[in-house]
Amino acid sequence: MFQSTAGIFITINVFIVVIIYALTVHTKKTSIVKNSYVLGTIVHIQIFGNRSKQLAEKALEKLMDIDDKMSVFKDYSEISKINRNAGLSPQVISSDTYFVIKKAVEYAELLGGSFDPTIGPLTSLWNIGTEHERIPQKDEIDKKLSLVNYKDIILDEGTRSIKLKYKNQSIDVGGIAKGFAADTVKGLLSKHHVKSALIDLGGNIFALGRKCSGDLWSIGIQNPFKHRGEYIGIVNVKDKSLVTSGNYQRYFMNSGKKFHHILDPKTGYPSESSIVSASIISDNSIDGDGLSTGIYIMDVHKSMDLIESLPGIDAILITNAKKVYITSGIVENFKLTDNEFKYIKNYEQERIC
Repeated sequence: MFQSTAGIFITINVFIVVIIYALTVHTKKTSIVKNSYVLGTIVHIQIFGNRSKQLAEKALEKLMDIDDKMSVFKDYSEISKINRNAGLSPQVISSDTYFVIKKAVEYAELLGGSFDPTIGPLTSLWNIGTEHERIPQKDEIDKKLSLVNYKDIILDEGTRSIKLKYKNQSIDVGGIAKGFAADTVKGLLSKHHVKSALIDLGGNIFALGRKCSGDLWSIGIQNPFKHRGEYIGIVNVKDKSLVTSGNYQRYFMNSGKKFHHILDPKTGYPSESSIVSASIISDNSIDGDGLSTGIYIMDVHKSMDLIESLPGIDAILITNAKKVYITSGIVENFKLTDNEFKYIKNYEQERIC
């Protein structure tokens, strides 16, 4: 889910639109919808409860604090300080930033490097989503590729410090930090006994509890081949995060070829995976953020194998052949509504065939 590939909250994890059904519920309970621009995106927070206004304000304060710590657009942020001191000295940082970077490294390891928080030099080179977007020369890409390696992030838990091994390397946690932000807001609301809320941070969705009607929250999955607002199906959830990465929100065309913003850290070029949309449903949004981009880049069958092996995490994957793959834990809560798409019920059998 972002608007510029160079920034923390405007980076590789695509801003994908999902349609939230029955967002406005007729109820006697007090509710508030708070809209703002923070973390480099438009955020919407809907809270039901007697203290909804005060909690919405506190939630925005939390989001602004996270942005101040982790935005690469702000010279004083902790991420910017780490990047300026790449190859020089470790930087002592807050527990929040340390946690996010540590989780990013864990997911980079789990995904075999298809997600990499040190991809900043490449995203800045392509500049997809900005007026400076271009196709770099191969030698430029190769030079930047030498700087991309999550194993060069040196973590010291004892001093709570981070260091990049080589000069000109840079960390960009945009592919995971919005998930942390959504979890932070969810934690705040849960601490104050909020039973029903919807958190939307530029496409990172967290549905807290149920709607006030008692129904599950219904979230539409964007059709990756059509205009914003057209969807292929609906997933019903409670107390779940939904994060989606796709190739259709930010891209440019050159000689009839699409160059989208999700770069493969191993090649330096936009991913050529068959997956065009990867939605992750999880208990914690940071997990969805950490997984969605890497899963998008991987082979669809390997992606399904991985997600099926992770407790409490599910996926809805859409391929360029308009096939829809759904992991076992979410099957009963998903309804395919577009007959142009084919639901693959047994991906293991498909792989054998």
